[in-house]
Amino acid sequence: MMAVTAAFNAGSMPARAAELVMLERAGCEWCAKWDAAVALLYPESEEGKRAPLRRVDILRPLPEDLAGIKLGKFTPTFILMEDGEELGRIRGYPGERAFWDRLRQLLAKLPPNDKESS
Repeated sequence: MMAVTAAFNAGSMPARAAELVMLERAGCEWCAKWDAAVALLYPESEEGKRAPLRRVDILRPLPEDLAGIKLGKFTPTFILMEDGEELGRIRGYPGERAFWDRLRQLLAKLPPNDKESS
């Protein structure tokens, strides 16, 4: 998990137009399951291009631009952010199929032209 975390960790980067913030912590069994099933696919997926992943360890101080979000109890928690505002969240990891379905529902809240430019 640490190698995947290092590859995707951008905890201190500034807010983007749209991003998916993953709240996680070391030893999180469901985070590891998400890593095994989704982490490597996510960046290349349409969803990942639309809302790039930003991993944040909840046991560390939150980055300044995320100081206003509520952490909650569950990890992983996925928060769809747009221009620093929370649009919705997925609490826990419900399995690969349900994750993608719920993520698509969240992404439907974004304007059609809100795509990350490469």
